[in-house]
Amino acid sequence: SSHEHKLDFKKSKELCLSYIQDAMLQKQWKRAAEFFTSYVEALEKDFSRERVCPSEMIWRIGSEILCHHSQGNVKEFNSFIEQMKTLGVKRYLKVCLEHVFHLLCNGLVEEAYQNLALAESWRFGEQTAIQDQEMKLIQAYRGLLDYYSWSKQKNILLEGGECQDGLDDLSAEQEMHGCFRKAAVNLKEILKVPGVWDLFVKCYVDLLEFYGDHEEALQVLNEYAYNSKFPANPNAHVYLYQFLKRHGESKKSLISALKILHDLVPSHELMIDFHAMLQKSKKRKKRRLGLEVIFAVLDYSGWKENVKAWSCLARQVKQIVTSGKHLEWIKQEWSSRKDWWPAFHFSRYWAKRNWQQNESLAYGKALVAGILLGKECKYFKYVSHQGCKAQLKRFRVLKRFVNKNNLVYLRISG
Repeated sequence: SSHEHKLDFKKSKELCLSYIQDAMLQKQWKRAAEFFTSYVEALEKDFSRERVCPSEMIWRIGSEILCHHSQGNVKEFNSFIEQMKTLGVKRYLKVCLEHVFHLLCNGLVEEAYQNLALAESWRFGEQTAIQDQEMKLIQAYRGLLDYYSWSKQKNILLEGGECQDGLDDLSAEQEMHGCFRKAAVNLKEILKVPGVWDLFVKCYVDLLEFYGDHEEALQVLNEYAYNSKFPANPNAHVYLYQFLKRHGESKKSLISALKILHDLVPSHELMIDFHAMLQKSKKRKKRRLGLEVIFAVLDYSGWKENVKAWSCLARQVKQIVTSGKHLEWIKQEWSSRKDWWPAFHFSRYWAKRNWQQNESLAYGKALVAGILLGKECKYFKYVSHQGCKAQLKRFRVLKRFVNKNNLVYLRISG
């Protein structure tokens, strides 16, 4: 019966799809292609009135198989993707973008640019809000390729020096400026839409900086970092900080940018720079923040064996202990860590490993361990013993310093 036919078709279609997914997960692209061909043929033979052609599924599965298949090539992918563009106007621009990405991955920059230009000129009735956003993406990627052309021309002019033929030099410069204008217009447009546009922002700022428009570049970066309509993005503050540093802006501006980065990503690599700036400050509040920053960095496993980070903490801890002031800063930071830092950082295993790997790392950690956990700490005892055994003067000094200030450990531990 007709009803039974529909049920059989549905079951066979679902089974075939599961075989395709299984083959793709196992990276068996030839097998996946065979099942995919059967799947498409089955859909073509279905004469029911129901809409059974899941065009987006066909597009995405087919693209993935063609990208990875050993016999796949750009010509076949282009042919397939052109057919996919006709399956539905709602996803036309998405398919165009994926086509462009595939061409770029294969080094076909000019073909990618032509496809973007064609997509930009595409119109179909009244565009929805989603299509407007996708069109802005199309324009933005065209701007990115214009930036790429501009960058190539700029490097040719800068590296080539003066050309023998002045006309050639002038022509290349005019072409470069033409690429700049087109790139700037499209890149500026995408930044009006709230989102994460890191690559586009970097390229646009590079264009503005090259032509000396520092004020506009700073405005773009401030907007990207501080506009509440944009999602919280650590990179926005990294780019702002790097720009401010390049142009010699005040320490106050640099600290402000890094403070927000610290709140978002306390383990970021720039926290070492942040700590160094805070330590140089005459304000007690900033030096206090510096201690908080370096402690927070070392909460993360990626920093466990970082010589710079431990040297920074050791230096500040030693300064505080020597001066006898602000021991409560150390006590406050240590109170939330004393239950897990000893096993995380200061076990005998880590003492042996750090001593074998890096003497400076072991020295910094041993100083911190000795102050926080006292002279009986396993880490401090092992490293100081090895250092004294190797007749290294600074380890003898370290041992005397920790022994002399052992009462500090009692005050910190409460």
